[in-house]
Amino acid sequence: MIVDKLIEKIAERQNPTCVGLDTSFDYLPESMQSGAGTAEERARAVFAFNRGITDAVCDIVPAVKVQIAYYETLGAAGLDCFVRTCEYARGKGLVVIADAKRNDIGATATQYAGAFLEEKGALPCDFLTVNGYLGTDGILPFVEECKRSDRGIFVLVKTSNPSSGELQDLRLADGRTVYECMGDMAERWGAGTEGKYGYSRVGAVVGATHPEQAKVLRERLPHTFFLVPGYGAQGGNAEMLKNCFRGGGMGGIVNNSRGILCAYKKRGGEYDEAARRAALDMKADLLSVTGEICAK
Repeated sequence: MIVDKLIEKIAERQNPTCVGLDTSFDYLPESMQSGAGTAEERARAVFAFNRGITDAVCDIVPAVKVQIAYYETLGAAGLDCFVRTCEYARGKGLVVIADAKRNDIGATATQYAGAFLEEKGALPCDFLTVNGYLGTDGILPFVEECKRSDRGIFVLVKTSNPSSGELQDLRLADGRTVYECMGDMAERWGAGTEGKYGYSRVGAVVGATHPEQAKVLRERLPHTFFLVPGYGAQGGNAEMLKNCFRGGGMGGIVNNSRGILCAYKKRGGEYDEAARRAALDMKADLLSVTGEICAK
């Protein structure tokens, strides 16, 4: 089961780090940007960069997250780059999270689910981020496809952006916040799909920048695995995100995009070598608050 595979890779590598391949062309070294004038040329350069990053970190991190917007901006060539990036990372043994935040009403949700989550879907990934704010009929097509194809989803629950509280922190008539309600729904949507470590195919996106809310969610969602954005460039640090984990350092994986992709700009040297050093530093930082990670 895919969530068990993710957990076991985290424990094997003692590293709950997810490298975000949210690769803007501007992140590339000047030598890789040079001469890339067309969308096709830029897409080829981005793939070469992604391949270098993947090669540098594939033995120390369990997963990558590929944000599709950075590829869509390059048109058809960019989507081809997205697919090739996902396939390459999978070939290196990494779990691949497609960050596309998809959803719509039931029939359209079914099409999105097929594109990203079918075993032979056009856009290969192991997990997909989804927006649950259309309610149950917009999520069940994804859950059903996850069961058929051994995939998983991460539902937006408490996002890392500064204005997330404008909606997500509002209180409902029953006293819960909107994010608590969405978290409860994610826990319910995943019921019955739990793997051997107790986590379901339906995870939650919970930002590192909101530690108190993360503590609330971790306590009320015992079967929900967290994807934690916001570390590094968005202001989150290991101390802030420790509430996303349960005993044994389990329960979440932490994404870092710019801090790894652009590490060479601060550290100097080759971009791939700098990315590896940044990933190792992040691993040490996270382990300082999780302790030894045990798959249980």
